[in-house]
Amino acid sequence: MIKVTSCSSLKFRFIIRNVQIHTYSKLDSLVSTFIAAIKSCSSVFSSRAIHAQIIKSLNYREGFIGDQLVSCFVKLGCEEEAEKLFDEMPDKDLVSWNSLISGYSRNGHVFRCLIAFNRMKFEQVMCNDVTLLSVISACTDMRALDEGKFIHGIALKLGLLCEPKVVNALINLYGRCGYVSEACGLFEAMRGQSLVSWNSMIGIHTQNGFVKEGMRLFNLMRRAEIKPDQATMVTLLKGCEDLGIGKLADTIHGLMLRCGLVASVTIATALLSLYSKLGRLFASQEVFGEMINPDRVAWTAMLAAYAVHGRGREAVELFELMVKKDMVPDNVTFTHLLSGCAHSGLVNEGKNYFRVMSEVYGIEPRLDHYSCMVDLLGRSGLLSEANDLIKHMPMEPNSGVWGALLGACRVYGNIELGKEAADRLFALDPSDSRNYIMLSNIYSAAGLWKEASKVRALMKKRGLIRNPGCSFIEHDNDIHHFAVGDQSHVQSEKIYKKLEELIMKIRAAGFASKTEYVLHDVEEEVKEDMINKHSEKLAIAFGLLVTEISMPLIITKNLRICGDCHSMAKFVSLIEKRTIIIRDSKRFHHFANGLCSCGDYW
Repeated sequence: MIKVTSCSSLKFRFIIRNVQIHTYSKLDSLVSTFIAAIKSCSSVFSSRAIHAQIIKSLNYREGFIGDQLVSCFVKLGCEEEAEKLFDEMPDKDLVSWNSLISGYSRNGHVFRCLIAFNRMKFEQVMCNDVTLLSVISACTDMRALDEGKFIHGIALKLGLLCEPKVVNALINLYGRCGYVSEACGLFEAMRGQSLVSWNSMIGIHTQNGFVKEGMRLFNLMRRAEIKPDQATMVTLLKGCEDLGIGKLADTIHGLMLRCGLVASVTIATALLSLYSKLGRLFASQEVFGEMINPDRVAWTAMLAAYAVHGRGREAVELFELMVKKDMVPDNVTFTHLLSGCAHSGLVNEGKNYFRVMSEVYGIEPRLDHYSCMVDLLGRSGLLSEANDLIKHMPMEPNSGVWGALLGACRVYGNIELGKEAADRLFALDPSDSRNYIMLSNIYSAAGLWKEASKVRALMKKRGLIRNPGCSFIEHDNDIHHFAVGDQSHVQSEKIYKKLEELIMKIRAAGFASKTEYVLHDVEEEVKEDMINKHSEKLAIAFGLLVTEISMPLIITKNLRICGDCHSMAKFVSLIEKRTIIIRDSKRFHHFANGLCSCGDYW
């Protein structure tokens, strides 16, 4: 038999020639050669040539060859030819149907997969578990719940719900569509749930926001003496990220240590990223430092952590160390590196790495890289240079690029350029309320109340609503939410009393409210009252009430922190001798001893 490992044009011609001239004593030897040729195909041309030779030599006397060729055509995107070939096959059996259906499913042709399945039923061909697995997978990919329920019924009718793979596939289908209770019903009815089943259920609950229930299932799994694997832990870590509870992350970290899973680079990288997103950069550094052989993804994750925490210098140093370790950066690495430079005002370094990316590593700048560079230049006040960069981009700028420029215009009060950037954003995504708010704020900061009012009227006309500022802080295994002027918290009275005390203390130390950040045409006293009730201030007051003095306050805010709250946090960190970490929509701010890690550059 001729062994085939690839299908370059030269090797392909060699295969066909040998098929044509070689004398075979056995038919199966010829069949084996054809199958090897089919599996090696990497082009439509070669598959068609093999098809022609098969017709000439065998005329489909071996149905398995036809099945293989159908799968090959589907893989190469020749759907019409695959169906034509399938129709020409004289003896289509269950294997033939499964070849067509699974080929469509594996290659993402979900509608064709369902059509083929319906045709199979119409021709009264009995399906099996392999058929159903392919169809359920297609239904899951397209969130086709009704079709999935129909397949569920067929599986029940055929007695295939005793097959664990079929049940697991249905569990994933229901979970992906948000029908958690249906998934639970299938899981509970299973006999002897496997690790795959448990992982599916844990993943379904965490993905649908039921992280605590996912943790409960994890504990039940351990009691059932099912040992967790890498997939289990990555799923739990992702759930912790969504929930934002640090104590839960510590618990999972401890379980990983006991199970010996922290040695996995994939799990350690997920843990590193989780700690970073929870505001615990030091913990991220520890996890990274304990890795024996971090791969490029791990290096990039640590670099990303430095970038989002505003540690641009550390990001640059880590990148240089990464290169010295012969680790080749990719486009994602450079995105985080440029972002780190942008958050720390490292203009020369950012320009250099933007050049090095293409000249040294052959990575052509993408939209994300241009967005970072516009952000870097804009934050540094180089608005004209940022605008010129946009004009000379080799591709059309997206909302990320124009949004970076608009944000810089807001900081530096460039009304004309801000209006141009906003108009571009309105055209790209007229439903994004943030762009209207940003332009309105530019006008308001300049005292152009009439123009600001027009922008807000346009928002109202288009039915857009501004997202209210909210802040979140963890305490006692729960997340406490605060909005501007919020009085719904059970300890609201104590919180406002504490906040009033804080403001009196920091004013005595020299703090003065920055009412220019209240972009409403109202009296000064009203502005001061409004700004003193911002959500992050309430979260800080609550945190001081309920946490120990040795604990840092870690607060997440859905919008960008305003200058007044930023100044207030610095003073509070000094007066109360507390570390305050606030993550806004752009980055982390670490406040300690009256200073912020951003150096007042954000």
